[in-house]
Amino acid sequence: MKKTIALALATTALSTAAIADGHGIDEFRIGILGGENAQDRMNSYSCLQDYASEELGVPVKLFAPADYNGVIQGLLGGTLDMAWLGASAYAATFLQDPEAVEPVLVKVNLDGSFGYHSIGFARKDAGIISLEDMQGKVFGFGDPNSTSGYLIPSIEIPQETGASMESGDYFGEVKFTGGHEQTIVAVANGDIDGGVTWADGQGNWEDGYNSGALRKAVDAGLVDMNDMVQIWKSKVIPEGPVVLRKDLPAQVKEQMTALVDGLYERDQDCAYGVAAGDTLGFQPVSHDTYESVIEARKAKIGG
Repeated sequence: MKKTIALALATTALSTAAIADGHGIDEFRIGILGGENAQDRMNSYSCLQDYASEELGVPVKLFAPADYNGVIQGLLGGTLDMAWLGASAYAATFLQDPEAVEPVLVKVNLDGSFGYHSIGFARKDAGIISLEDMQGKVFGFGDPNSTSGYLIPSIEIPQETGASMESGDYFGEVKFTGGHEQTIVAVANGDIDGGVTWADGQGNWEDGYNSGALRKAVDAGLVDMNDMVQIWKSKVIPEGPVVLRKDLPAQVKEQMTALVDGLYERDQDCAYGVAAGDTLGFQPVSHDTYESVIEARKAKIGG
């Protein structure tokens, strides 16, 4: 009996010590937004997973849900601690619970800016070079919670065409593909005539630009950009934030913010994978940066 009690006390002490080493947490969970297949997403973040585990002294787990909403709900429900969200996904999270997460960092482009674009594209051999050529054809969105893959083009394209995004109004059919990679592959395979995805719009088209979903698709050998043509480009969109759960211990938030902030200086290859291409790293960002996107989402989607 005494041995059993002693063993229980020892186990409790070890458990308490482990949590103390993690500054009040026993594990840390990173959500990875959709955009490419789950295994590639996990591979891109594996280096950050290792660095975070070393920094926090607790196991770090990666989660790559099938869609954006999986990450949003994980943050809202407290089953995820950190994620790099798109601006619209951050807006969705904030509108459902303003106290769930806080934006801490934003990715910096090679020119020092932190904006990107929604890019409309099609196969070059389809003879489509503009939105006008897409009239009556099949157009692909990525995910309803994507900024560049839905929210911004669903607002800006109708302003240019004078028609809605409903199937049969301007485009013959409008489809949700499931994500950025799915849209790129669907256009490349001729399953849809055109679609939208995200890119920084800097660098060379044939490289998929410097960073973004097109660059990741080129790196993965999924597409040859010489077979593609740009048919539309949005106004500049504020790059989405790296967010942390607000109720995490302060020291954990400080450690993870510092880790990601210094990732480029520490390991440029790791920063390339996490940032979806070439970057100068990350810099601090606040909620104020996303107020216009929050209002746009509220007006378009309602939450």
